[in-house]
Amino acid sequence: MPLRDNPLGELKVPLTWTAGIAFIVVLIVAVAALLSDRREAFDTDEYGNPRTLSDRVLAPVGEIASAPGRLTGQGVEGVRGYFFAVSENRRLREELEKARRWQEIAVSLQDTNERYRAILGLKTDPPIPMASARVVTDSRGPFAQSRLANAGTERGIKPGNPVMSENGLIGRVVGAGQDVSRILLLTDPASRTPVMIDRTNSRAILTGDGGPNPRLEYLRGSAAVREGDVILTSGDGGLLPRGLPVGVAVRGLDGRWRVALAADKAPVDYVRILLFEDFTQLARTQNLTPAGAPPPTPGAETLPPPPRLVAPPPTAATPAPKAGASAPAASPARGGATPPAKAPPSPGGGR
Repeated sequence: MPLRDNPLGELKVPLTWTAGIAFIVVLIVAVAALLSDRREAFDTDEYGNPRTLSDRVLAPVGEIASAPGRLTGQGVEGVRGYFFAVSENRRLREELEKARRWQEIAVSLQDTNERYRAILGLKTDPPIPMASARVVTDSRGPFAQSRLANAGTERGIKPGNPVMSENGLIGRVVGAGQDVSRILLLTDPASRTPVMIDRTNSRAILTGDGGPNPRLEYLRGSAAVREGDVILTSGDGGLLPRGLPVGVAVRGLDGRWRVALAADKAPVDYVRILLFEDFTQLARTQNLTPAGAPPPTPGAETLPPPPRLVAPPPTAATPAPKAGASAPAASPARGGATPPAKAPPSPGGGR
């Protein structure tokens, strides 16, 4: 058996043993990676723990590996900002003037809205708490598109929480460990998000297919959407809050309606995870459908109960008359059954 020198001294290690141990280690790592990449990992206990453990291990590794690229991007942005400072300053001044005009309109509309809500007694949605996190790894491919963020259950994050960048919605949390969480992007083939078109209030389902622009499916009507319509979350089903910006509608090369995501306007480094509770879990069923009938309103007139309909008893059959007994007189209504009486003889009749 061939041997190789060991740096520890005279100890000789067979190459076959080294290759076998390396093969076993690689096999264990490959099996763990396959188990951690299953989509149902966070739905079952037997796969949830391995995937959570792998996410916790990969999070710091990905953070260190992505540091050079992140620093390079920041340096490029700094150099670009230095050389284009004049044009950028001019553009920002124009946007500031537009924002000031819109601010005056928004303040006026907000005052009007508050008065209308006070008159109608409407209840507004409570503010949603959030947790900030930084994306440490980015896993993109034709069959899975997800990211890891450095915030987990210790900050109140749960599976199902929506995740937003500075420009719009990017996905939702599908699994959370103690200090790391996995984000399923809107472009993932397993992603389904209820959305609506802001102009027509029409509903649709945003379906990821692995490409940069997810599809709009289950649209009703040919005029439900136009090029450039703003797409928002509809809040149907209670899984996501209503009105989160998603993107704008575009016509794809295949003729289908798709969405240019608002989150793609800039690289995503920091995200906001909304600690949103499912609306369907906030209300208890026993409170919505009480067991007993509600008490009567004081002072209200109580209507009498409706009469109970009772079927009449069946009529007994009449027994047949005995022989020699005089038959009862027939009623005028049954005159057809009695023979006609003979006419009396005339006074001048014949013999």
